[in-house]
Amino acid sequence: MGGSTLTPATLIVERDGLDALIGELRAQHRTVLGPLVRDGVITHGEVTGIDDLPIGWTEQQSGGTYRLQPTGTDEIFAFSTPSESWKRYVHPPRALMLRARREGPAITVETPRPEPEPVAFFGVRSCDLAALGILDRVLLDPEATDPNYAVRRSDIFIVAAGCSTPAATCFCASMQTGPSPTSGFDLSIAELKGSEPLSYLIAAGTERGAEVLGLLPGRSATAADHEHATAVHDQAVAAMHRTLDAADPPRAAAAPEHPQWNDIAERCLACGNCTMVCPTCFCSSVEDTTSLDGNHTDRTRVWDSCFGLDFTHMHGGPTRTSIASRYRHWLLHKLVTWQDQFDSSGCVGCGRCITWCPVGIDLTAEIPKLARAATEVAP
Repeated sequence: MGGSTLTPATLIVERDGLDALIGELRAQHRTVLGPLVRDGVITHGEVTGIDDLPIGWTEQQSGGTYRLQPTGTDEIFAFSTPSESWKRYVHPPRALMLRARREGPAITVETPRPEPEPVAFFGVRSCDLAALGILDRVLLDPEATDPNYAVRRSDIFIVAAGCSTPAATCFCASMQTGPSPTSGFDLSIAELKGSEPLSYLIAAGTERGAEVLGLLPGRSATAADHEHATAVHDQAVAAMHRTLDAADPPRAAAAPEHPQWNDIAERCLACGNCTMVCPTCFCSSVEDTTSLDGNHTDRTRVWDSCFGLDFTHMHGGPTRTSIASRYRHWLLHKLVTWQDQFDSSGCVGCGRCITWCPVGIDLTAEIPKLARAATEVAP
């Protein structure tokens, strides 16, 4: 896997260069996780070479709908967002917190920690990159650091990939989180659609990224290559038809009792799908399991959803008994009060909550309705 002895700021590679990149990361003893086709969706898993990637595949997404489709091309990144985010690798759905054992009169308690593991995230979309940054602000807060998250996050090499084919549910451009990555990565890839042969512009975002870049076969990028990448970016922005006006969520919050919330509740199943696929939702609960003989107990942290009645159960009952109140809490926390807590929106515009909602509730449609309603009732 030879390359130039100099480290260019940006490099143009072909498919063999991407394969070499995966090889270099594996040579660092990293587990490379990237997009692949499995069980009828584009998801994440371990990749050992370029042939594991979703070459020639895209997807059709809309409210409550996801369908894989062949592109008829050799493009690798012709899809939008994988069905699940990278959250599961740094904040897994289930994590052992505590283990207790009784041996005779003695009780031993262990608090196991995950072992640091060198990992590479390959092909991270800019919306998911922004989501990782949000999780970092929440779970690496110096005053309340999640130690398990800190370990899992400690040695991740991030290879971002600009999005050239947004889904119909995407609105990252209006959230200023995409479609092209601008920070938070070691390397970023832009697929130059329409180039002959199909080429990729790779840029370094960190020193260790630049070191890997210098080992890859390719040539230095020209001004024309950068113009091509900019054109692909602009086309992706133009292809996004869903938007979310930043001024609308605070207006919607001013109408907490408007009948529109009940209209949403009549459609919402309170299934929690939106919170499970959201790349920034981090709420969790704990489960205690005890062996039948009473000598072994595990306490496990599990993902939780604010759509469940048990989420606010206290003093004998839940405080949010209606679906309308639970949906309102989720939506306004994500888009409004998150700003007060963490100085950013909790939404990155990935659109997963729209795609994976069984009834296709679309927050980019509901928020403007609520904002207009608040304006109508304002004195």
